Formats: sequence, structure tokens, C-alpha cells
Amino acid sequence: MLVPSKEEMRAYEVDGYFVRKNFLSEPEVVDFRDHARRQLEDEANSSTVMEKGDKSGKKTLLKLWNHAGDDKFGMLARDERLARMSEALIGEEIYLYSHKMTMKQPREGGAWEWHQDFGYWYNNGCLSPEMLSIWIALDLSNKANGCLQVLKGSHILGRLDHVRENGQTNVDKPYLDAATERFEHVYVDMDPGDALVFHSNLLHRSDANNSDTYRWGYICSYNAVHNAPFTRAREYGNYEELKIVPAGSFMAAG
Repeated sequence: MLVPSKEEMRAYEVDGYFVRKNFLSEPEVVDFRDHARRQLEDEANSSTVMEKGDKSGKKTLLKLWNHAGDDKFGMLARDERLARMSEALIGEEIYLYSHKMTMKQPREGGAWEWHQDFGYWYNNGCLSPEMLSIWIALDLSNKANGCLQVLKGSHILGRLDHVRENGQTNVDKPYLDAATERFEHVYVDMDPGDALVFHSNLLHRSDANNSDTYRWGYICSYNAVHNAPFTRAREYGNYEELKIVPAGSFMAAG
């Protein structure tokens, strides 16, 4: 099913997120993950892969693409399943805002503190939160290896004040303290191939990977065309026509 179900639409509206089980099939996960491991672990010591540290000194590897090409990464970002899902939820014509791989290596991957994606996308020139992300688990994602956590329903708060701390953009503590008292804290366990679809104002975070397993995830973010940044503050996120491809096309890409 390319569009959200009624239950998923309702969850997105009320909770700010939902999990689509088996968004990618097992063969698709294996194909994409194996390709990603080979390519990105080879690049890990180069300038094309960033390191994002946390306050304890652990680091998460991050690969960000500015454009969606014809390689596996770009083709998945343009896959009709992600595009039609995002278009239905945003309710407007969309384009790909960014796509990236977050790589928490065994015993090494760091934490991400509580934040809203729109907390910093706003500073990049996007006026409204007509934006969402789809995070696809490539490995088993659980509490032990730093799965995503959300404050269920917190997207209704709108954009909160954020501050820059330890190289991350985090929700200002007084607002965070109030939000954590009001909203349910959920650890989002996911199997490989599951997708977490979430609103740009949903408060979320993840802990460090203290396990012996990988915790990789591929995340694509989409924006309403009319909400494209009014200033070119970043190399990514600027409007480009989204050239949608049939589901699973990435498997044939090199």
C-alpha cells in the first residue's frame, strides 16, 4: 500500500508518528544494507562521512547526500513508497529535503539528545513544519543498541526553542523538562525493514549503542514544495524536482 491507512493517518495526526512494519522486504533490506556497509565503511575515514559526537565522547557516523542520484541511496529516496506516503501526510506537492545514513557502530555509536527536526530546519529557511521524515531500520533496533525514542504526541507543541550543545542542536532544558512530564516516553523497537514515519515537530532522541550489534538506519526527509527554504543556508534541502521511481528500483542500481 503506497498511502497511509486510516489508522496510520490518525496515529500521525494524534501521536505524531507511526511504524509501518515490513516497509522494505527482507531481500530489499539485505541488498541495501550489504551495499551500504561495503561502501560506507570504506569511506568511514574520509571526509565524506561525518562524525557526530555526544557529551560522553562516543561518535555516530553520518553520511549526508545533497542530491538524489541514480545510485542505491538516491533511488531509495525517490522510491514511490516513500514519496506517496509523504505526499499523502503532508497534503501538498513534495520534494526530497535530505537523505542520510546514521551509523551507530557496535560499542561506539553515540547518543542524540532530545530535539525536533524543525527546530533547526526553521533556521535553514523553512517557514512551516510541513515536513516529515521516514527512518528505515536496517538492523534490529532496540533499547540496547540505541533505538529511537519519542515523546508521543509532542508534535502539537509546535517548534520549541533549541540551543547548541556539544555539537548538537537540542531542545532548551526548561521546555524539555515540561514536555517530558506531559507526554509519554516511548522506545520505538523496530525490526530490519520497518519504517518510522514522524512529524518534523515530534520530540525524539536516541541513546548510545552499548551493544555488540550494528544499529544503522536510512532516513529520508520530505518538504512541501511551497515550503522550500527562502534562503540558501545549506547545500542540502533546496528545491529539486522529485523524480519518483517504481518501488524496489534501487535493487537494480549499482
